[in-house]
Amino acid sequence: MQKIALSLLSGVLLTLSFPKTSLDWLAWIALVPLLTALKDVSAKESFRLGFIAGIAHYLTLTYWLVYTMKTYGQLPLYLCIPLLFLLAAYLGLYVAVFSALLNRICAAPALCFPMIPILWVAGEYLRTFVFSGFPWELLGYSQYNHLYLIQISDLFGVYGVSFLIALSNSAFFLVFLYAGGKKWQERQVSKRSALVCFSLFVLLFGMTWTYGKWRVASVDKEISASPSMTVAVVQGNIDQLQKWNPAFQVFTVKKYIDFSLSAQKDHPNLVVWPETSAPFYFLYNAELTEMLLNGVKAANTNFLIGSPAFSQQGNITDYYNRAYLIHPDGAVAGTYDKSHLVPFGEYVPLKKWLPFAGKIVEHVGDFKPGDTGKTILLDKYGLGVQICYEIIFPSLSREMVSNDAALLINITNDAWYGKTSAPYQHFSMSVFRAAENKRSLIRSANTGISGFTDPAGRVLAATGLFENAVLTRSVPLLTQTKTVYTRFGDFFAIGCLIATLLLLLSRLLIPTRRMGSSSGVLK
Repeated sequence: MQKIALSLLSGVLLTLSFPKTSLDWLAWIALVPLLTALKDVSAKESFRLGFIAGIAHYLTLTYWLVYTMKTYGQLPLYLCIPLLFLLAAYLGLYVAVFSALLNRICAAPALCFPMIPILWVAGEYLRTFVFSGFPWELLGYSQYNHLYLIQISDLFGVYGVSFLIALSNSAFFLVFLYAGGKKWQERQVSKRSALVCFSLFVLLFGMTWTYGKWRVASVDKEISASPSMTVAVVQGNIDQLQKWNPAFQVFTVKKYIDFSLSAQKDHPNLVVWPETSAPFYFLYNAELTEMLLNGVKAANTNFLIGSPAFSQQGNITDYYNRAYLIHPDGAVAGTYDKSHLVPFGEYVPLKKWLPFAGKIVEHVGDFKPGDTGKTILLDKYGLGVQICYEIIFPSLSREMVSNDAALLINITNDAWYGKTSAPYQHFSMSVFRAAENKRSLIRSANTGISGFTDPAGRVLAATGLFENAVLTRSVPLLTQTKTVYTRFGDFFAIGCLIATLLLLLSRLLIPTRRMGSSSGVLK
């Protein structure tokens, strides 16, 4: 029972590291209880304990899915809770495999020091892509408020920050073993090993902090010499249960237009509305389209709006979650269709084989994905638009900046989540897209959180939840710089995955004999 309690404790500590609680310092030691539980058990038992920790973490982290499925998917509670457990069990497998591999690969305590972060990052990287990916709140995201620490993301992505945090857990764990006279798989931790490992972590932490200070200063110099664009974000705070009701469509469009006109005094170059802020088929519903375009012309500036769209070829109708860029004269200057869709929310995976599986939330139909990396040109600057949870996938922003996006824009509708932790968690991840690529990021959310993040990852302004808001800021446009991460992508995380596979293969091909003596001391 003690080992199970330790596993559960790690799961809860991990969750407490993220918003809303945001006790981010806990992330640096959150894995220590789980690692302690793993120190003298078999690989099979390690898997079980890791699974328990993973389920505890993801149940408490993504609890808000029950609210979403029940309120908007209209699923009964007796189905919502098992579905949450199913997702938590899947995500918990990554922690379970991490724990089992650690047992299998690390016979010596000192080897745990590098292997804990390597294995952890390898798992996070896989979680970003497997089964369409769900990299929600990777370990590094817990530090989104620490400006100097997150600067290494422009080298290694968010995975670099995750690595440093996992390395901290590794160092504290080895010190704990030494101080308590405890063993790792029948091997004692020497004073020298504990001291060297902890010193290496302190050194890497210091280097990260130093790089962060230098990088922020260099980015601030670039910002001072760069052109800028004045952008207004509109948060209409439209009730999700009323949004698609035909009786409220005129009210919704009028509210967004009135809010946009209130920003005229600040002379914005661009007004950004949230995802599906125009709750009708733009350009097809004549009355509402004319109303919206008259508002654009009255504001006499560029608009970026979200609206559903469709195209027909014969008897086949394809639906899209689309963003439209509209010029002051009412002409559509460009569009972007969401490319990474939400499984069971915007489409049904393997629909041919799962005809019984409906969608969690109601919408017009199964969406078709757009082209990844596509940008929209506004004057001479590329806009990298990402819709809703696309922003949690690092590669999508990177591809847009590689395709010369000078400004990243996230339009979303987080009304689905109510006042749970989800909108705060979602916002925290968006900050990294700015820091990784050194681009300003604009976020417009129907009910919040909307805001502005500068190219260093500094949050310049943010709204509260469920409030009417219009924010206007001048944002820098960095076009000359492309970071190491933008150019080379996830090479660091891929390296961790390759190292994991090679070490696992070596253990399978060359079995190692464990030290059986309790008096063995690591030299």
